[in-house]
Amino acid sequence: MAHIQLKNISKTFGNHTALSGLDLDIADGEFFVLLGETGAGKTTTLRLVAGLEKPTQGRVFIDGVDVADWGAAERDVALVLQQYSLYPRYTVRENLEFPLKSKLRRLPDAEIKDRVARAAKTLRIEHLLDRKTDRLSGGEMQRVSIGRAIVRKPRVFLMDEPLSALDAKLREALRTELKNLQIQLGATFLFVTHDQIEAMSMGDKVGVLNHGRIVQSGTPHEIYSNPRDTYVASFVGSPPMNLIDGKLVGGRAVMAPTAFELPLAGGTKAGVAAEGRPLVFGIRPEDVHLESGAPVEARVHDVENHGVEKILTLRVGDATLRATVPARTDVAIEQAVRFAWNPDKVVLFDKGSGINLRHAG
Repeated sequence: MAHIQLKNISKTFGNHTALSGLDLDIADGEFFVLLGETGAGKTTTLRLVAGLEKPTQGRVFIDGVDVADWGAAERDVALVLQQYSLYPRYTVRENLEFPLKSKLRRLPDAEIKDRVARAAKTLRIEHLLDRKTDRLSGGEMQRVSIGRAIVRKPRVFLMDEPLSALDAKLREALRTELKNLQIQLGATFLFVTHDQIEAMSMGDKVGVLNHGRIVQSGTPHEIYSNPRDTYVASFVGSPPMNLIDGKLVGGRAVMAPTAFELPLAGGTKAGVAAEGRPLVFGIRPEDVHLESGAPVEARVHDVENHGVEKILTLRVGDATLRATVPARTDVAIEQAVRFAWNPDKVVLFDKGSGINLRHAG
């Protein structure tokens, strides 16, 4: 187990800046998810912690020790990648034993046997131990890759999109298993993904990475309900938060250019200062409600059926917004409906900077 800190990290490759001014703090025994789009700098961050890259600027600490001059082996971290790094001609057992037989870490045979048996039991691959890895399915191969990391008992597990090559059902199952595994081992996990459902369901903490900077870090609930800016608001959540341009006039939200109005909760601290200035109003689709006497009329533009719920796209003039409604809601495309929002759940962003007014200043 280990406490990881990255302080003021910058990393450039030629003319390309992959990371700039990055600060990260991962508590001992925490499941930390680094979430970002392709090219945001997630893998570079992971490689810096692993010791496979050196920062251009800034420092990396593991348990309070500056590890700048430590190689990957000395840092005692285990890397699990999207591509399964297994030896195809070896059996599962031989693949699991391999890291324990290195010159650096040669363990007694009894200890090796015990560690392999425990890892196989934990990952439910005992029945595969004598099978060659080229005869395994994708999900089985990824379990063996994770097993190879577990047997070493590293201080830190670094996982680079380990589930993205798997089909949806298997991804879901392994998400739960990985989270349980981390709790069981009490280990520090740094898990990298571009999939926000993965991040929200697995992470104790989530760091949202955009263009080489952490734009927000917090619990999944904090990031979902109080996004720091419009980027986080639109990136986290499925479907994403509705973002509508408008102004505050007399404590009411007036949308422009499509003029429609909705009430706001009286308690918005930023309300007075924000009066009249260009804003973006953010509201989650589950906080938009269809009601017969509601203040705004819209047309149903699209209906997505998700089993337990429907996601409606509503059109008001040129603006569209999404509403998540119960599956039993009976609506048809182009039907006229009326909607309201939950005024307590509205988030106000500055139009110019995109910053949430609760986070400003």
